[in-house]
Amino acid sequence: MRKSIMFLIVLSAFLISCSKNEEQQNVNKSLEVKSNQHKVTVLEVQSVSSYSYLKVSEDGAEYWIASPKADFSVGQVLLYTNAMEMKGFTSKELNKTFERILFVDRLESKLGVGTMTEPQKPHIEKENISVEPLSGGITISQLFTNPNKYENKTVKIKGKVIKVNLGIMEKNWIHIQDGTSANDEFDLTITTNGTANIGDVVIVEGKIVLNKDFGYGYSYKVLMEEAKISKSL
Repeated sequence: MRKSIMFLIVLSAFLISCSKNEEQQNVNKSLEVKSNQHKVTVLEVQSVSSYSYLKVSEDGAEYWIASPKADFSVGQVLLYTNAMEMKGFTSKELNKTFERILFVDRLESKLGVGTMTEPQKPHIEKENISVEPLSGGITISQLFTNPNKYENKTVKIKGKVIKVNLGIMEKNWIHIQDGTSANDEFDLTITTNGTANIGDVVIVEGKIVLNKDFGYGYSYKVLMEEAKISKSL
């Protein structure tokens, strides 16, 4: 059960990393967790900005799987154990709807013992924006300059909503930016029960947690949890 819950969060990371045309969507689709080791042969590879879609064959059956983007080749033999099935999933980057696809937590290559593919972190671009700092709050630059200072503390930040994913693990996942940066970090992810639209300038208030690891290679150096959201006037 724990692995199932953790993998749902991994799936959220995938959805958050989708292209801008797919940024706001509800993922309440048919989901089913599958386990047991599978050995597949790659028949076709289609890669987009952050993920690879592989058509594979297993014991004579052909189907599609998705994994964080890595170097795959036709004929390669791969192993995986845990996967999340989605039905009717559409990738707008590929302009393709998959009747059935498995999102795989980790792929290993038979070319070497335990040789793992190296996933790429979802790429989020820095927006050319400028947001007036909030009186009594902090900026994203201040947060990432000294994150330890704010660990387990409640802070307020004003920023522009860049990405939104709704209804994942009974939370909404939102990315904000304010035009500032530090240590090559410029984007803050928050979890909330509130909602906002892409492009809104909002004030978020929540607890800062560090090094939040959901497993399967997905972690956040800095995350704001249980955030309250209000629109900036």
